[in-house]
Amino acid sequence: MRIAIAQCNLTVGDIAGNEARILAAYRRGADAGAELVVCPELAVTGYPPRDLLHRPAFVRANLDALGRLAASTEAVGLLVGFVSENAARPGRAVRNSAALLRHGGVVAVRHKTLLPTYDVFDEDRYFEPATENLPIDFDGRKLGVTICEDLWNDADFWPERRYRPDPAAMLVAAGAEILVNLSASPWHLGKERTRHDMLANLARKTRRPVVYCNLVGGNDELVFDGQSVAFDATGALAAQGAAFAEDFLVIETDQPGRGTPAVPVAEELLFGALVLGTRDYLHKCGFKSAVLGLSGGIDSAVVACLAVAALGHENVRGLALPSQFSSGGSIDDARALAANLGIAFDVVPIQAPFDAVKGQLKPVFEERAEDVAEENIQARLRGVILMAMSNKFGSLLLTTGNKSELAVGYCTLYGDMCGGLAVISDVPKTQVYRLAEWINEDTGRRLGRAWIPRPSIDKPPSAELRPNQTDQDSLPPYDVLDSILEQYVVEQRSPAQIVASGHAGADVRRVVRLIDLAEYKRRQAAPGLKVTTKAFGVGRRVPVAQRWTEF
Repeated sequence: MRIAIAQCNLTVGDIAGNEARILAAYRRGADAGAELVVCPELAVTGYPPRDLLHRPAFVRANLDALGRLAASTEAVGLLVGFVSENAARPGRAVRNSAALLRHGGVVAVRHKTLLPTYDVFDEDRYFEPATENLPIDFDGRKLGVTICEDLWNDADFWPERRYRPDPAAMLVAAGAEILVNLSASPWHLGKERTRHDMLANLARKTRRPVVYCNLVGGNDELVFDGQSVAFDATGALAAQGAAFAEDFLVIETDQPGRGTPAVPVAEELLFGALVLGTRDYLHKCGFKSAVLGLSGGIDSAVVACLAVAALGHENVRGLALPSQFSSGGSIDDARALAANLGIAFDVVPIQAPFDAVKGQLKPVFEERAEDVAEENIQARLRGVILMAMSNKFGSLLLTTGNKSELAVGYCTLYGDMCGGLAVISDVPKTQVYRLAEWINEDTGRRLGRAWIPRPSIDKPPSAELRPNQTDQDSLPPYDVLDSILEQYVVEQRSPAQIVASGHAGADVRRVVRLIDLAEYKRRQAAPGLKVTTKAFGVGRRVPVAQRWTEF
């Protein structure tokens, strides 16, 4: 069977725009001689629509769009994700569904069986699950249509399963000859390998071709990588879509696969994810340009590089905001970075307003020694200036804090946390260093010059809020911090288990305590792009006012 896979970048709530993209893909597939065009999960509404699903007008608009799409079809089939109404009450009002459109109408509808409710997913909040799913007849061939999570429950692949039913196995038992999956599977580091191995195993064990169409693009904190795939009945890869870009594949399900493609290094994939997530967040929110503070350090340098790759150098502006504690080298490094990137650059010293605020507070503070209060005044003054630039020029302010800092609260509320998007808030500091090195290798090879000045990578990291300050004055070395962070937050291991893995008990207690205490800060942070298996934000729901501790 000749099937076209339309790997589309769709926007939540842009039903008219999504409809146009789907229709364009359908016509392209028809022109390419496809018998069936497959689009992603919830393509009509965009994914995830979340509480928009509680609005009846939103659901009706999506159904109207489906009707118009159906009316536009001819002999070529269109398999598309949408929100259907659940007529079988009691139960939730809607379902996550796929419709086969053909000959001007809706030929068949199938519903999602397995509704993920973990990490960033909350589908059981909205959707009624399918009670059965039978193959769809398509010109004498039986298509087994599934939606995303329905294929992520193979007992022969996963050591532990979340659900009892296995929709793919049930479809094969019912006679399905081709397995087709409509997906909106967000990316994190390593997921493309897991997905490839899982789907190849499914094709091999069922002896059925597997066609998998994945969403691409950024929607809020989620980044969808595309990388749609098709496997032949032996489990060999027949086709793979581009990573972090729209793509269009036409495959023959009875043609043999061609093997496994080369997998990019982690930093290349990470860069692609962050660039796409940044670009789509700005553009889908109506912004055209970005502004950020440039400290001369590695974090702001990496964020500036990502912003330029996402938006173009002409749409990015950097500000150096030096105080009396800022080194001349930091300002020079920020200026050099801006020149390398070709972005607008301004220097706005904060010393005068800092002195003015201290003077105003002197009678109130009653000659108390300077401490973190004065340090944070500097960060908050920078936030005020950067937000003023955002307001004046209509640019989105990008925050530059990394996951390690956000984890332990090494950031200032209403200061360096000010902004509309936290680009690298799910990238640990040690990974930031690796990403910076990759950026320089890549730009050096492509452009003949490295973007990030070497001192920004080599010098000890510092907030420069007091004389001769470095991060390690108050934090463990970042390789130690990040290892504890990974085990405690991502792997959800106990402090005792982390100590047993080889870390000093004092380091573990200190870092775990800092992570727990900083929850109130993270609750007020800008949304960040999720690129690891467990990010701070909607996928980690820890109470702020709580007293549980394990040490």
